[in-house]
Amino acid sequence: MTTPRPRQIAVVGAGITGSVLAMRLADRGHAVHLLERRPDPRAMTADGDRSINLALSHRGLQSLERVGLADAVRANGIPMRGRMIHDMSGSRTFSPYGIVPEHHLLSVSRSGLNRLLVEAAGQRPGIELSFDHHVTDIDLDAVEIDAQVTGGGTRRARYDAVFGADGAYSAVRQRLQRTASFDFEQDFLEHGYKELTVPADAEGAFVMEPEALHIWPRGSYMLIALPNVDGTFTCTLFWPLEGHGSLATDADAALATLRRDFADAVGLMPQLDTEWREHPVGTLLTTRCEPWNLGGRVLLLGDAAHAVVPFYGQGANAGLEDVTLLMDDLDRHDDWAQAFDHFARTRKPHADALAQLALDNYVEMRDHVASRWFLMGQSVERGLHRLLPHRFIPLYTMVTFTSTPYGDAVRRAHRQMMVIRLAAILVGLVVVAVIALLLRLVL
Repeated sequence: MTTPRPRQIAVVGAGITGSVLAMRLADRGHAVHLLERRPDPRAMTADGDRSINLALSHRGLQSLERVGLADAVRANGIPMRGRMIHDMSGSRTFSPYGIVPEHHLLSVSRSGLNRLLVEAAGQRPGIELSFDHHVTDIDLDAVEIDAQVTGGGTRRARYDAVFGADGAYSAVRQRLQRTASFDFEQDFLEHGYKELTVPADAEGAFVMEPEALHIWPRGSYMLIALPNVDGTFTCTLFWPLEGHGSLATDADAALATLRRDFADAVGLMPQLDTEWREHPVGTLLTTRCEPWNLGGRVLLLGDAAHAVVPFYGQGANAGLEDVTLLMDDLDRHDDWAQAFDHFARTRKPHADALAQLALDNYVEMRDHVASRWFLMGQSVERGLHRLLPHRFIPLYTMVTFTSTPYGDAVRRAHRQMMVIRLAAILVGLVVVAVIALLLRLVL
């Protein structure tokens, strides 16, 4: 393969995916302009950008390894080795994620991780950072970007390629939507979320088990809590957006419901009243679109291409894995149009599979994780995995702790379950036959 020529590249969106993408491209000798509509996170306070904590796993950490930042991220995260289920009585049940110590998630602050990545990108040769730049239009033929600069003024620049890594409401994708044959759909979940906090105790220590993702499943809604390195927990309440008993409910009535249904959690939230009234309600959506690319000139990645709801903990991990897979395609193809096309065509089916997994897992988390049958099924899966580690791998393990493509993981899980059901039927038939034979001999 010939050495690729240096290119002038725009990466729109300095979030987690965009920052890592910019570093990977700059490391290849390209001149990268990283544009972001928001203010510079390096100048913001720790609470300036509240959002659901991230649960980083194998796919995301593998991508961070490629830019030399995985160890720094691990140092700023807390391992979560399983789910801690809280029932209505306050009793707790721990369900591990896997069968080996490596099978754990890493709880990290989204804003803290974004700040770390932007700082690293800012120190990388070949990257120009521009914050407060709102992309207003893109000339797809000339590959020129028009950006409105906060505080006044506009900026136009020409590039060899534009990468849209600017999130679920991507300006780059919106420009592509005005082209022929571009398909786009978005589905908002009927549930939204509100963030709350469990603070550390007076000595700065955790007041709940730190190495766990805590879940309060309550049927049609739930509360989760993820640990932070400062001893606090970031809690997220997922509740219907409308109707009786929803996020639209009068504050006093909503707080009364919380105190009734999440009593043990509420007892650890001294600022609940204030946070409930002051913290905004967030919405959750799934987006699907195609094509993700326009020749070798424009390409969408991460949430700009495939936003998912957060219930499988794979949104950021999938965006980071996009970068890894794209770099592999650029290694295989001298022509960027071929690389972009192959990446988009092969990645999209797996992104669609993840979107469905995330939606299905919300029902599992809020309705089933407290069930004795569900916990028993999890124990059986772990037992089979121990006995047959290469033959039987639980779906959650494949998705979270391996790089198995999402769609392939789903298909393998379905095949495994068919084999288990068939084996159970055969065992049942054998048992019935033995009992019938014994009865015949006795009688």
